[in-house]
Amino acid sequence: MESIILITGNVRYTITLDPGVWIFDDRRIDLTTYFDSAKKPDDSLEEYTKSISKHWDREITEGAIYPPTIQSEKKFKKEQILNGTFGIPFHDFLKNASPNESSGSVKVITDKDTVVIPIDDAYNGILGFSLKGKPLKEDGPVHLYYGDGSNRDNPIKNIREFIVE
Repeated sequence: MESIILITGNVRYTITLDPGVWIFDDRRIDLTTYFDSAKKPDDSLEEYTKSISKHWDREITEGAIYPPTIQSEKKFKKEQILNGTFGIPFHDFLKNASPNESSGSVKVITDKDTVVIPIDDAYNGILGFSLKGKPLKEDGPVHLYYGDGSNRDNPIKNIREFIVE
């Protein structure tokens, strides 16, 4: 099985995707809870301010020394990564490929057939890359989920290439 996927076609840049390294990416999302949680608009400045405030409050209340709870938090996150089911938004990869203005759809080439989806649905898509801590070897390397979760139980599998049209 080839684990490299290309984004080609009506784009300015051809992009090569390697799902094997996404486990280390901070953009990864937990697919077991993603479609159940309410979607809110991305406000990265607000998130940054909240994280800095939380860190500041921790230093004020506990001092600048790392408390023992930090170790247990790290252990919990490590176990979560080793056993989790994760995906990553397709938006950034598609955006970096720079589809031309005339692009209106994305062909998803699989082992068995070709699925054509509107480019807006592709931008909102999620690429699943791990199931219970393991890479998707049998029907992977990625699964494509629509952003609204409508194909949550039956994602597009065995993807080999994305062709922007």
